[in-house]
Amino acid sequence: MTAEHTAWLRRGGHPGRRVAGALGEGRAGAPGWRRTVTGGLVWGVAAALLGATGQRTARRAALRGIGAVAIASAVTRTLTSPTASRAQPVRPAGYAASAAAFAAGVLLEAPRYGLAVAPAAAALTAARIRSGVRPPGDVAVGTAIGIGAAALTARWWPVKPETAAAAAPPRRPAPALPDGDGLHVVVNPSSGVSWSADADDPAARLRALLPKAEVEVPDEGQDLPELLERAARQAKKEGGALGACGGDGTINAATDMAARYGVPLAVFPGGTFNHFAVDLGNQTPEDVARAVRDGDAIVADVGRARSPDGSEQLFLNTFSLGVYSELVRARGQLEKRIGKWPALVVGLVRVLAKGSPVSVRVNGRSRRLWLLFAGNGIYHPAGFAPTYRTQLDDGLLDVRAVDGGTPLARTRLLLAVLTGTLHNSRVLTTAQVRSLRLDVLDGDPRFAYDGEVTATPAPRLVLDKRTRAVTLYRPSEEDQWLR
Repeated sequence: MTAEHTAWLRRGGHPGRRVAGALGEGRAGAPGWRRTVTGGLVWGVAAALLGATGQRTARRAALRGIGAVAIASAVTRTLTSPTASRAQPVRPAGYAASAAAFAAGVLLEAPRYGLAVAPAAAALTAARIRSGVRPPGDVAVGTAIGIGAAALTARWWPVKPETAAAAAPPRRPAPALPDGDGLHVVVNPSSGVSWSADADDPAARLRALLPKAEVEVPDEGQDLPELLERAARQAKKEGGALGACGGDGTINAATDMAARYGVPLAVFPGGTFNHFAVDLGNQTPEDVARAVRDGDAIVADVGRARSPDGSEQLFLNTFSLGVYSELVRARGQLEKRIGKWPALVVGLVRVLAKGSPVSVRVNGRSRRLWLLFAGNGIYHPAGFAPTYRTQLDDGLLDVRAVDGGTPLARTRLLLAVLTGTLHNSRVLTTAQVRSLRLDVLDGDPRFAYDGEVTATPAPRLVLDKRTRAVTLYRPSEEDQWLR
């Protein structure tokens, strides 16, 4: 027994004392699993409350906090096992580790929520210290483990800054449309819109925000691109703007029409993930409505895959060949339940078990690739799990390819992803280019764009960009700061 533990016992601490509080460890001899389950329930409830807010950043913060608690719990269980504890002068307090892990994880992802969680975690930990169950040294070690666990989550799931991607210039004036006068909005009812549990239907919500806008919902069987084109043509005639409410696939089609007719586009997030709307900074319909009324907008590039016959497929977010198309589908099925990084790992294991590399010629060089990813703009972080962009008009494609021709490529890929070292692995090649020539020689002919999977239109493709092709409504930085 250490001098610290002896002094603590003399001051009244006793390993058999019961502890009050929701994070109870019970008696000192209580099974470790019981302590872990009790603490996990508390922070599980806290995570559920954050998720119930419906805010994307709150959900991410909750997932990071729970991930940090899982890591901290594993470490403290290892260090307090009967074998390890004999050699340890200090035994980390599990409740302190869990409290610090959850609070630090939430703080990393969303400081405004973390500032609400941290005092509660600190108060619970302080109450446990006063109860005399564990000496301060054990609590300090547990707290350090929790903070370290939260920091460790960023190795696999990098923290996304709260600033919007398109916050920087250039900005472009767009028609100011009071109450939406001159705005023609098409709502895709099949995009999985869920602004809140008690919200009106999307069309009614938009009509309330912009009462003079023309809001249309396709009838069953009606062609969505045809309706978008008609709306864009009418907006051009009136000197107004096109609007679209839906997921990334809907916004992709609307962008095509807006660029073709030269009208501004109002992007109302209404899908399951809304990756483009999030990078754009349009977090809520109210944000977009305010920008429409004020005539505040920016410009953005559009990626495209062109075939020799002149046809092309636009992409706002990403284009990919190989198993990435299957990975996108597998990850999408799991992402909302277990988080992006865990969903990525589970999906990767699934597709690598069943898939095979595709043979392609990239800029004239033959390669066997597990996947080829091209982002419309440079994505962050480096590696296998691109998450966000800091600019939408950089003129560049962010290309990442995983080599399938190196020895044990499948195993090396999985290990690199699990250890967070893919950005340094020899199986990954990265480049930022303005265009790329692709010839599909053998393998799966499908490709994915903006979450949609389709057959390759031709064995030969050119990937490039239409720079500053579309004007997008977005509130100014000052406006976002004031709200």
